[in-house]
Amino acid sequence: MFYLPHTPAWLRALFPKGCVWQMPATTRAVYLTFDDGPHAEATPYVLEQLERYSAKASFFCIGKNVVAHPELYTAVLEQGHTVGNHTMHHLNGAKVSATEYVANYNLARQHIHADIFRPPYGRISKAQATGICALNPNAKIVMWSVLSGDFDQNITGERCFQHIKKHTKSGSIVVFHDSAKALPRLRVALPKTLEWLQDQGYKLAAL
Repeated sequence: MFYLPHTPAWLRALFPKGCVWQMPATTRAVYLTFDDGPHAEATPYVLEQLERYSAKASFFCIGKNVVAHPELYTAVLEQGHTVGNHTMHHLNGAKVSATEYVANYNLARQHIHADIFRPPYGRISKAQATGICALNPNAKIVMWSVLSGDFDQNITGERCFQHIKKHTKSGSIVVFHDSAKALPRLRVALPKTLEWLQDQGYKLAAL
């Protein structure tokens, strides 16, 4: 499985303008994000770990998972985290039309009341981005600067942590997944990441 643990400038240039890849580095803060939930086992684990370190984060939720687990979606909000739209059915933008993609985004908006959006698989075309912003002028398309790789079943949780440790700096947007697939690596990498970031003096903030 090929992917980059961080997003270099040449890769960002291939995406629609206006995508948010990192936050300003004016304060010593890191922004942890979690994709694909809510999940019955993974999301409560993430919330528990974040609470232990008084950390805030952002959860990019799939609409159908919010419908399946409304109590977990509510718990995320009640604990002071932010939520984002991740489409209704986790669509791959490279495999569907702009019309279908935007409609699926809009369907998720019925359940996820947020302006931030992350494209599943990081796949989004200019036409899809334009359609989303036309539908919701306040929409912000949020990508990432550091990819933990917790979805990769061929690596360990320790290696995920090392990816983060090597590439994270002030303003970094870091991706984890609160999903069944990622959970074995998440259980190792997340507490190590939280402890390391705290030791380094970073504020753990939500987008």
